Amino acid sequence: MKLQEYHAKKLLLAEGLPVPDYAVAETAADARAAAEPYLRGPAGSVVIKAQVLVGGRGKAGGVKLAASPDAAEQVAGQILGMDIKGTTVRRVLVAPAADIVSEFYLSCVLDRSAKRVRLMGSAEGGVEIEEVAATKPQAIHHVYAHPHLGLLDFQARQLAFELGLGGAHLRAFVAIARGLYRTMIANDADLVEINPLAIVREQAADGSPRETLQCLDAKVTIDDSALDRHPELELMRDIAEEDPVDVAAREQGISFIRLDGNIGCMVNGAGLAMTTMDLIKRAGGEPANFLDIGGGAKADKVAAAMKLILADPHVKAILVNIFGGIARGDEVAHGLVEARRQQERHVPMVVRIVGTNADQAADILAEAGDPDLQTAESLDDAVRQAVAVATGATTGAAA
Repeated sequence: MKLQEYHAKKLLLAEGLPVPDYAVAETAADARAAAEPYLRGPAGSVVIKAQVLVGGRGKAGGVKLAASPDAAEQVAGQILGMDIKGTTVRRVLVAPAADIVSEFYLSCVLDRSAKRVRLMGSAEGGVEIEEVAATKPQAIHHVYAHPHLGLLDFQARQLAFELGLGGAHLRAFVAIARGLYRTMIANDADLVEINPLAIVREQAADGSPRETLQCLDAKVTIDDSALDRHPELELMRDIAEEDPVDVAAREQGISFIRLDGNIGCMVNGAGLAMTTMDLIKRAGGEPANFLDIGGGAKADKVAAAMKLILADPHVKAILVNIFGGIARGDEVAHGLVEARRQQERHVPMVVRIVGTNADQAADILAEAGDPDLQTAESLDDAVRQAVAVATGATTGAAA
């Protein structure tokens, strides 16, 4: 689950990281009201940033400066309602504009291959890390947190030195790096990112100039599987920016991931689903989704899964692969027949059901009298049939 910037900053603040003050506005008038107190202070202008869960908002015109309340209202009015990569801007963040001396990139990410949390940093801040990795991979430095002790001070200092951050900013960087790690662990995050982490020029309380490290932007991605432990984070979910199909799948308790192929898959069990997708690829086809209806799926859940698959207009064939253990084959078959009656778009289907009540399932499917519903006894045969339908070939040719 991706969090909007203003929510991500809230999590950083909870761990004591230096995040500049900000406000969130949903109307241009609210943006004006939010900007006024900042403009009465030492800030010469405010920054108004579109709150969307896609990258490139600055290049799209979703990040602008305003030097007066009137300008803030005008700029917010231009950004609100803007379309950025297919996403409509519904909120903006308003904050004092920072006098940036230099920018850095800093993140904690779950490195699954290393089975540890990796802290990544670069002196090329303010730029998408993918671009840095492609053009200047040597500019990215990293350390791995200890699996039990966490991120240690010497590791954070090592990274600071590699980024050229020493002297007056060393202690602040260590505190931020360790706070970033705490943010990740406390919230079961997959990614916690600051870009940019900036050295900012500002006035001290006595009016003298000083430079401080500040977190000017934040990005957090939460592990969906851990949300049961964090109901407060679930409330931060921005459903308006999620794919409606993903929302429907979550509400039905169905594990669903949309892919780029044209063969819709309905399988019970994650391992069997992965195997089914591998076999489709081996046979020359392309799976359109990962879909696990779970071990005890009833007819209504099967029908719901069918709707999810058919919501993808690229699907040309559907492959159903059910191994009946807890799930009953006859229940699945009833769900398939009912779903075929209700569907708005007719797509050929290949069904392989084995295990509990598989014979009853075969009878139910045969009695349905659907000429575009084929059955198969083996998974290999089912895959060949589905690929043949999707590619327009004959079953024999596909085999």
